[in-house]
Amino acid sequence: MHVFNKRVFSHFDYVSFFLIIPIIFLSYHLISNTNVALANRQLVYFAVAFVLFIFVLFIPIRRYFNIIPYFYWIGIFLLILVKLVGVTKLGATRWLEIPLTSLTFQPSELFKPIFILMIGYLIYNNPPPREGYGVGGFFYISFYILLPFSLIVIEPDLGTSLVLLIVGFGILFIIGVKMKIWITILLLFAFATPSIYTYLIKDYQKKRIEDFLSKKPSYHVKQSIIAIGSGGWTGQDEENATQTKLKFLPIATSDFIFAYLVERYGFVGGTIVLLLYMFLILHLLFLNNFFIHDMLLRTFAVGVGLLIFVNMSVNILMVVGLAPVVGLPLPMFSYGGSSFINYVILFAVLQNLIAFRFQDGYG
Repeated sequence: MHVFNKRVFSHFDYVSFFLIIPIIFLSYHLISNTNVALANRQLVYFAVAFVLFIFVLFIPIRRYFNIIPYFYWIGIFLLILVKLVGVTKLGATRWLEIPLTSLTFQPSELFKPIFILMIGYLIYNNPPPREGYGVGGFFYISFYILLPFSLIVIEPDLGTSLVLLIVGFGILFIIGVKMKIWITILLLFAFATPSIYTYLIKDYQKKRIEDFLSKKPSYHVKQSIIAIGSGGWTGQDEENATQTKLKFLPIATSDFIFAYLVERYGFVGGTIVLLLYMFLILHLLFLNNFFIHDMLLRTFAVGVGLLIFVNMSVNILMVVGLAPVVGLPLPMFSYGGSSFINYVILFAVLQNLIAFRFQDGYG
C-alpha cells in the first residue's frame, strides 16, 4: 500500500515531534509526583492518543477531501443536541452521554479539528485574491465561524467559544482580508461591548471579570502567585514544594499546573517550557510561508498554531493574575484526556497533510 512508502516518512514534520515530546514527559513527571493515580490514568490517555494518532495519520484526508463539510455539519448537529438533551455539570450543559453507558463526551472539544479543516476547505475552494478577501468572501467564511461560536457560547462555554472565534478570524487575518473590513469590525465591536457585557455575559462570568479587576486577587490566583514566587530561580525540591504538597495550590495538575511547574523548577524551568511552546507556535506559523501553494495545509498549520497560542497565553496569564480565571488547560501539559487527545488528533491531521501532499506519486 502506498501509505507505507518510505517517501511518506521522509516528508514528516519531525521538528514538532522534538518540541512536543519534552512537554509531554515533563507534564507526566509533575503529575506523577503529585498524584500517582492521576498519572496512571494519564498513561491510559497517552495510549489511546497514540492509537488515534496512528489511525488518523493514515486516513486518506486529501483523497476524500470533499466529505469535510459532512463532518462539519455532524459536529453542528451534536452541538445542537447538547442544548436539547445534554448533560449538565456545575451549571453548564456541555456534554452528551454515550448511549448504554455512563460515559460522556464534550462535542465542542471534538469539533476543533474539523472546525479548522472546514475553514481550510472553504479557503482552498475559494482562495483570497491578491489584496485579500472582500466583503462577500469574508462574510461567507465568517458564517461557518460564527455558527459554532453561537452554539457553544449558549451552553454556556465562553472560553471554548472565544477560542474558536479567535482562531477562525485569526486564520482569515493571516491568510488575507482587506484591512477596511477589520477596521469596521473593530469599531462595531467597540460600540457593542457595553451591550455584550450587560446582556450576553452570564453572572458567574461577570464575577470572574470583577475578581480579575479587583485589587485583591481571588484565592486561586493568590495561591498560584505564592507558588510561583516560592520557586525562585531554580525551584524547590519535592518535599519543599509546600504550596502543592500541602494542597494550597488548587487544581495543581490541571488549570494551575504552570504554577506547580515554576514552584518545582523555578524561573529557569518555566522559561524552558515557554520557549518550547514559542518555538512550536513559530514553527507552525512558519509552515504558512513554506507551503505557500498548499492552501489546505497552510490554513490548518496556522489554525493549530493559533489554537495553541491562545490556550497557552490565557492559561499562563490566568495563573499569574493577568487574566480572568477560565477553564482553559495548558496544551498537552495539563492533566486530562479530552484536551490531550484532541491536540494529538490535531497533530495527526497536520502530519497527514504534510506527509501525503505528494500522495498521487506514491502508488
